[in-house]
Amino acid sequence: MIKSPSEYDSMMSPRLEVLIATIGRDGINRVADMQLPVTDGVGYLVSWQCGGGDVPASLLRPDVRIVLTGSDGLSNNRNDAFRASVAPLLLIADDDLRYTITGLQTVIEVMDANPDVDVAAFMHTGGDRKVFPDVEFDLRCPESGYYVTSFEIAVRRRVIAGENSVAFDPRFGIGAPKFGAGEEQFFIDDAIGRGFNCRFFPCVIVEHPGVTTGQRYLDPGVLMAQGIYLRTAFRWPGALVRIPLMAWRHYRAHRYTLFPSMWYIARGWSIGRRPMQSDSQ
Repeated sequence: MIKSPSEYDSMMSPRLEVLIATIGRDGINRVADMQLPVTDGVGYLVSWQCGGGDVPASLLRPDVRIVLTGSDGLSNNRNDAFRASVAPLLLIADDDLRYTITGLQTVIEVMDANPDVDVAAFMHTGGDRKVFPDVEFDLRCPESGYYVTSFEIAVRRRVIAGENSVAFDPRFGIGAPKFGAGEEQFFIDDAIGRGFNCRFFPCVIVEHPGVTTGQRYLDPGVLMAQGIYLRTAFRWPGALVRIPLMAWRHYRAHRYTLFPSMWYIARGWSIGRRPMQSDSQ
């Protein structure tokens, strides 16, 4: 019941492939609960870590393909989905989202209207009440206060294939050994660094009923990842000024203890994002 790439291709040739990362039996059941809409040109690829056994009946469809992966961590899972994907347009997804035909077609229409854009960031609605700018902009010069969330990102195949390809850094994200967040922002940073055209479009494409990782799980790994991002995003002394500001925001929003929060963010800032081959933290 697990479809191979060749079986998927014989059934349909999607223009947009929604790459859903999930893990375990509970994860595949959450994907089934997403009630994925059927619409022209859209296929769904479920990258299933720690998977196996029966697939929920609602996912046994021509436009859904499920691949098993033995990797660890969300970033590795997303990279596995990249490798298994076949469509020219790819949309990053989680297993707890609510899509509509309108939202999915918006992704295709925006990418078609902007053929020079390699990576597009969109908007979502949901429980974290994230505030977005109301104007389009180049992600090299983001609007004040803006940050990207993984399931807002769409990419063209040329971004994830070839010698200049971009991937998620497996040291970051849920399930990573130490740093439990930040993978999407580093993905964008790496795409920009490799010369890809990355833009934000003020268009809602999906609903996320709950709150995102950065808002929900303020453990030391998440906080250190935020500190690492501060160092990469802001020059001295701007990053240091933002450490107590970020800690205060966590305290105000979540009553997360102020000074330990500040310490872990500062610890991440001191570590910085090091090249993969020399990372010893």
